[in-house]
Amino acid sequence: MHAGPRTDAPHSNRRDLSNLLKLSSYIWDYRGRVLLALGILMLAKLATVGVPLVLKEIVNALDVDSGDALLIVPLGLVAAYGALRLAGSLFTEIRDALFARVRLGAMHSLSVRVLSHLHNLSLNYHLERRTGGISRDLERGTSSLSSIVNSLVFNIVPTAAEFSLVAFILLGNYHWHYSIVVLVTVLIYITFTVFLSGWRMQYRHEMNRLDSLANGRAIDSLLNYETVKYFNNETLETTAYQKHLGDWTNAGVKSQMTMSVLNFAQASIVAIGVTLLMALAARDVANGTITLGDIVLINAMMLQLFVPLNMLGYVYRTLQYSLADMDLVVQLLERPSDIEDKPNAPELDVTAGRIEFKDVHFSYLPERNILRGISFSIEPGQKVAVVGPSGAGKSTLSRLLFRFYEVDEGSILIDGQDISQVTQDSLRRALGIVPQDTVMFNESIEFNLGYAKAGASMEDIKAAAASANLDTFIESLPDGYASVVGERGLKLSGGEKQRMAIARVMLKRPPVIVFDEATSSLDSQTEQAILEGLQRASRGATSLVIAHRLSTVVDADNILVLDHGVIEEQGTHESLLKAGGLYAQLWRLQQDS
Repeated sequence: MHAGPRTDAPHSNRRDLSNLLKLSSYIWDYRGRVLLALGILMLAKLATVGVPLVLKEIVNALDVDSGDALLIVPLGLVAAYGALRLAGSLFTEIRDALFARVRLGAMHSLSVRVLSHLHNLSLNYHLERRTGGISRDLERGTSSLSSIVNSLVFNIVPTAAEFSLVAFILLGNYHWHYSIVVLVTVLIYITFTVFLSGWRMQYRHEMNRLDSLANGRAIDSLLNYETVKYFNNETLETTAYQKHLGDWTNAGVKSQMTMSVLNFAQASIVAIGVTLLMALAARDVANGTITLGDIVLINAMMLQLFVPLNMLGYVYRTLQYSLADMDLVVQLLERPSDIEDKPNAPELDVTAGRIEFKDVHFSYLPERNILRGISFSIEPGQKVAVVGPSGAGKSTLSRLLFRFYEVDEGSILIDGQDISQVTQDSLRRALGIVPQDTVMFNESIEFNLGYAKAGASMEDIKAAAASANLDTFIESLPDGYASVVGERGLKLSGGEKQRMAIARVMLKRPPVIVFDEATSSLDSQTEQAILEGLQRASRGATSLVIAHRLSTVVDADNILVLDHGVIEEQGTHESLLKAGGLYAQLWRLQQDS
C-alpha cells in the first residue's frame, strides 16, 4: 500500500471531511476533557486579548504633561497587565496538560485498531503487501491523528477565537476602516494559503509514495539478508534504495522551494495589512480621533492576531499533509477481509475430530484451478497423508482447512460442522500445525514455545520440549530457555526449528494436527529423529500429513495421491505399490535418488 499522487482533488475535500468524521470517535471518547480544554482555551484567549486593553490604559496614563507621570500610573493597571500575561500562560499550559490524554489516548486506540484489523485481514492481503512500506505508512497515518488534533485544537480554533474577539473590539470601538483592513487581509491570506498549499500537496503525496518505496525496499533487503549475500547483490539493493531516495530528495526540494515562496508571500500580505492599519492609526492620532494608547492597542492586537495567523500557513500545510497520511489509514481500515465470520456464527464443537472434504473446488486465480472436486474423509485418530508432484495442490488443503481461503465450491466439515459457518477463532483453536518453514519471533526459546498456549507454565513448556527431544539442546545453551533465537529463528538449524514446531503442537495439544511437509528440508538422520517426535505429537489426534518424501508416510492409514488438483489414487502404502500407478512411480524415483 503506497501513497500515490491524488488525482481526485475536488473529491478529496469531501474525503477529508469523511475521514475526520470517521476518526472523530477516538476523540469523542474523551469528550469531557475536550470540552474542559476548550473552556480553558477561551479563558486563555480572553486573557491574551485583555493584555493590549490594559496596555492601552497604561500608555494613556503615561501620556500626560507631568514630570511625575510615573507616580500617577495606576499600580492596579500594571498588576493587571502582569496578571493577564501570567493567566494566559497558565491557562495555555493547563489546556495542553488536559489534552495530552486526549491526543495520546486517541493515537493509542487507533494504533491498536489498525494492528487488530491487519491481523484480521486475509492471508492473501499479507502475501501481497510489503512490510517496510506498510509500516512506514502506518507510522505516518497514526501520528497524523495527533497532528490533526493539535492543529485544530491548538492552532485553528484558538486563532478563530482570537480573531473573533479582535474583530468585536475593533468594530465596537474604532472606525469601520480598521475592521475592513483586517478582514480583507485575513481573507487574502487564507485564500492564498489554501490555494497554494493545495497545489503543493502533489509534492507531499509523491514524497510519501517514494518514502514508502524506499523503506519497503530497505526492509525487504534486510529481511532477505542471506539471499542478498548469496548473489553478491549488495550494490544492487543499495542502488535501488539510492534511486528511490534520490527521487524523494528531488520531490522534497521542490516542496521546500514552493514552501519558501508561500512563506514569503504570506509575510508580504501580513506586512502590507499591518502597515495599512498603522497608517490609519497614525492619521487618527494626528487628527485627535484616537489616543496614543489606542494606536498601541491596535498595534498590539494586530501583532497578536497575525503571529498565530502567520503560523496558520504552516498549520494548514501540516493539516493537509496529515489528512493525506490519515487517508492511508482510513483506506486500510475500510478494506474488508476476504474471510469473515457469519453473523452470530457458533463456535466449533470438536467431539471426535472427524474431517471431511466434500467435492471441494478452489482456485487462487479464476484462470488457474488448483483443486477440482476433492473428496475424502479422515476418521477420528486416523493419519491420512497427501502426496504428489509439486504444484498438485497439497499445501492448499491445509490453507483451506485453516480457512485462510474460502472454498469456491463444496465444503469442509469437522465433526459434521461446516467450517465456513463457525468462528475462525474456535476453528483454529482446534487445529495445530507443524509447517515446512517454522518461523520464530526474535525472542527467547521460552517465549516461542509458550506462544502456542497463552499462560502456559514453565513446567508445561519444559515437558513439551522434552517430548520433542529438544530439552537436551536447550539446556546446553548458555542462557537455556532464555536464549534468543534471532530474526525468524535464524540462529537455529532446520532440525531445531522443526523440533520447536513439534514442541509447540505438543504444548497446545489440539484434536486435529496438520503436518505440512515437516521433514522435506532435513537430512535423513535428522528426519528420523523428527519423525519420532511427529509420531508422539500425533498420538490420539486426527492427522493430515502433507508430504514430499514418501518414506515419511508409509505408516499412514490412508494415502491420497494428488495430481493436477484431483485425487488420482488412494490406499495404503502396500496397496498403492501393488497398483503400479503414480504413487509407485514416485516411490521408485525417490528410492533411486
